[in-house]
Formats: sequence, structure tokens, C-alpha cells
Amino acid sequence: MSLNKKYILFLFGIGIVFFFPFLGNVHLFDWDEINFAESAREMLQTGDYFRVQINYEPFWEKPPFFFWLQVASMKFFGVNEFAARFPNALIGVISLITLYQIGKKLISERFGFIWSLVYFASFLPHLYFKSGIIDPFFNFFIFLSIYFLVLTINKPTNKKLNSLVAGIFIGLAIITKGPVGLLLLILTLLVYLIIKKFKQKIHISSVIIFFLSSLGVSFLWFGYETITNSPWFIVEFIQYQIELLTEPVAGHEQPFYYHFVVVLLGCFPMSILAIPAFRKRTEEIPYDFMLWMKILFWVVMILFTIVKTKIVHYSSMSYLPLSFLAATMVYSFWEEGKQGKINKVLSTSYLAIGSIFALLLIAVPILFQNSNWITPYIKDDFAVASFNVDMNWQGWEFIFGILFLVGLIFSYINLKKKNIMKFLIIIGISSGVTLLGYAIFVVPKIEKFSQGPAIEFYESMQGKDVYVSTYGFKSYAHFFYTKFPPRKDYEGIQQIKIAYKSTLTDLKKYNPNQLKNLVNDWLLKGDIDKDVYIVTKITLGDEMNEFPDLDLINTEGGFNFYLRKKTTL
Repeated sequence: MSLNKKYILFLFGIGIVFFFPFLGNVHLFDWDEINFAESAREMLQTGDYFRVQINYEPFWEKPPFFFWLQVASMKFFGVNEFAARFPNALIGVISLITLYQIGKKLISERFGFIWSLVYFASFLPHLYFKSGIIDPFFNFFIFLSIYFLVLTINKPTNKKLNSLVAGIFIGLAIITKGPVGLLLLILTLLVYLIIKKFKQKIHISSVIIFFLSSLGVSFLWFGYETITNSPWFIVEFIQYQIELLTEPVAGHEQPFYYHFVVVLLGCFPMSILAIPAFRKRTEEIPYDFMLWMKILFWVVMILFTIVKTKIVHYSSMSYLPLSFLAATMVYSFWEEGKQGKINKVLSTSYLAIGSIFALLLIAVPILFQNSNWITPYIKDDFAVASFNVDMNWQGWEFIFGILFLVGLIFSYINLKKKNIMKFLIIIGISSGVTLLGYAIFVVPKIEKFSQGPAIEFYESMQGKDVYVSTYGFKSYAHFFYTKFPPRKDYEGIQQIKIAYKSTLTDLKKYNPNQLKNLVNDWLLKGDIDKDVYIVTKITLGDEMNEFPDLDLINTEGGFNFYLRKKTTL
């Protein structure tokens, strides 16, 4: 068997072993995972695969491509957590093999293999392939578009074909998460041209082909939606994207250095391994690819540092170029063989950051089992009460942190000795086993702490002819886990919707959050035609006393559960 086939089979094997098992072992997490899965579920319920909805109302925050993938998965596996996360596990395997193939073409088979292993071994990229969020597909499409754009500009042949493929992939990125994908590509190209003093030739035919192909793909949704339902939905979508860039939406405001900390710590080990590459000369890498990757990394980091809304996965597009930079350093260690020494600062930083991770992995289960050690220092009553949930800790869960620490030490020894392949395989398998073990034995217990009582309550409402809502906190969980079908027969809510919409002279003013407040007001005070169950946090107990028709039926963890009996015959 050739070396090429061995590498591909190995990457395929570790992807299958570490990305797919136990995907459905824990409930989806509010907000994003449940939000996206619910949009896919409602597509199945309504048969409308082009209008994105939440609670059967228009939801303009995201385009539908990822939801289409989840719909296909749900049709095969059923409406459940495994199906919601399956597409990302699949793109995880595809990503490993894609990086190998690109690396092989750029430098060598061994470089491609190193690149894939570095990406696999890093925590956040690995973790995202076990999630149900949009970003792994979005980032994959942007990266491939930039790769083919690089070939279009720097490779003397196949310019039209490469520009066509680049346009197709950026079009897919646009209908996956929005035009920010095109923005990242344009900014990266612009910075590259400035650095090159606009001496790079770009044929007008390539530009036309790129934009026509990207427009053609993005038209699959943006164009169809505009033609079918008028432009108001697209206008709201664009306005929301601008709001994300200019305001800290939904309270997601963080310090300006937030994304740098996330990438440095969350992308271990590649974040440490890549640091020397930022000083490394780029001429030896074909097509200026190393320069492109540096530019892409900084464009992402600077843009999302400026953006007011800061969420951990917003900077995830930086992971792919960062993994390339890390791979170039590791590959240079391998090429040098036993000659020279590994930079002491690099190896010490690797051991230090890795040890911090190991200690955190050890500490988390221990602290959860001994919550009395930390609750006196927690000022959030909801969090303190959440520790009262039975999480069924066995007492040995910290062992996964120990295993990672052992793997870290052995990988460090091999890094110092320049046994590069052993180093990568040890840290890769250590990370994979640790994250898989956490997914099976630790994360489900933590999920019980954070949202378990509420999720279990929503699941108990499946098949019941009642209303279920939340009060005082934003959530999508009650939509997905009650699995309620469309409720056109509920006249009370329909009348509110009709009355609310009739007051609007311009459909662009339609605001589902305002409508939700009106519906909740009716559920709490109006004449209701069904029993109402309200879930809130215990911190709002005094406020809930203002609604005398509500009966507190249960308290579990940090949640209170209320019932209001129907008032109409």
C-alpha cells in the first residue's frame, strides 16, 4: 500500500473513531445548537425548506444551507441530537482529508499528513466537529474559496476553472451563514494586493467568472426568497448582520482581546506551534500560500476584535490558517531531523499551556463533586442552585485530565527529541481520547447542571395539548424538546398575531421579539384556551408573584416551573 493511501486511511479512521461516536449522548445546548436544530425540525414539520423559521415565525438571522443538511440527516436518523450534529462530524472527516490533499499538492504527502494531524489534535477545531453549529461548514467553504482564489491569482494555468470553483465555494459560504464570508475573502485579497503593491495580475475574465458563480450559488436562496416573498425578509437579514457588527447583540460583549485569548488557549497545541511561523519567511511555500494564510488569520482576528458582538466561534475561521502555520513549523522540525534544537521558549510554552488545560480537565469534575468549595464565592443564585441537581458523579471522571497530562508529557519528550510523528500522534490521540471521554462521561453531567431540569421538563410535555414558554430568559430549548407541531388552531395566539401585524404599515417593522412579548403577556394574563406552563429561573421568583393565576408546581436546580390553568371553555 502506498504512503498516500496509508495517510488517507489513517485520517479517515481517526475521524470516524473520534468524531461520530456518542454524538447524541448529551442534549443540544442553548442557544445555537438548539436554535439551528429547531429550524431544521420546523422545515420538516411545515415542508417549507426555503423559509427559515423559529416557533413557526420567520427567523432571519441565518440562511438555510446548514439547516438543509440537518433536515437530510434528520430524515435518515430521526429528529434527535445525533442527527443535528452528524453533518459536522462528516465535514470533520472531509476537512482532515482535504487539508491532507491540499498540503500534499503544496509541499508533500508528509506535510499534508502533519497539517491534518495538527488540526485534529487542537481542542476547539476538534470539539466543533462534535457540535451542531454552523461554523465548521462556513469556515470550510471560505477556506476552499480562498485556496482556489490563490490558485487563480498565483498559478499560471486553469485560471478560469479555479475562479469558477472559488466563486462556487464562497457562494456556498454565503448561503450557509451570510455575506460575512465574502467580506473575509475580499478583505484578505485586498490586503494581499496592497502588500504586493497591486503588481499581481488579475484577469477580468476570472473576476467575472468568480462573481457570476458566487452570485449563481447564493441566488439559490437569496434570489428565491426575494422573488417569492418580497425583499423584506432579506432586508431584515442584512440589518441583523449589521447589528451584529456594530452592537453587542444579546449581551455578547467582551474585552477587545477576547478572541486572542480564545484562540491561544482553545486552539492548543496549534496556537503554540504556530507562533514562530509568524516570523518565518514565506518564499519557499508555493503560490505565496503562507503569506495568504497569515493575512487571512489577521483579517479574521482584527475584524472580530472590532466587531461589537463577540461569541467564541466568531473567530473560528482563524483556525484553518493557524493550523497551516503550525504545520509549517512542525514540518520544518521534521526536515531538520536531529540537527539543531527545538526553541526552548516554544517547548516550554507548549508544556505550560498544555498543563493548564490538563489541570482544568482534572479540576472540573472534582469541583463539581465538591461544590461547597466554590459556591461561597459564586454570586449568581441560579448557578448556586443548579449545583443541587443530581449529576451522578462517580468520583473517577478526573482521570481523563490525568490521561491528557500523561499524553502531554510524552508528546513533549518526543517534541524535544524531534520525533515529530510520534509527537503528533501522541498528542492527537491524547486529545481525541480526552474529548471523547469527556463527551461520554463528563459533559452530560455538566449539561444537567446548566439546563438539565428545564430540558427534561420540556421533554415531558411532548404530545400534550398545552402551551409551554419561558419567562425572563432567552431560550430555544422549549421549541425543540416539546416538539410541538404548527398550531394554527390556537385562536388566542393567532388573533394576537393578526392584531399585531395589522398595526404595521411597513412589513420591515415586523419584530418577532415584540410579538413574543405580546404572546407571553397573553399567556400570563389573558383568556387562554389551553393550560400554560412557564419555566423561569429561581432568581425571578419575586417577579412571578405578580401573576396571581400562576401556581408554582416544581423547583429543580435553578429553575421554577409554573402552571396556569386555561380560562376559556
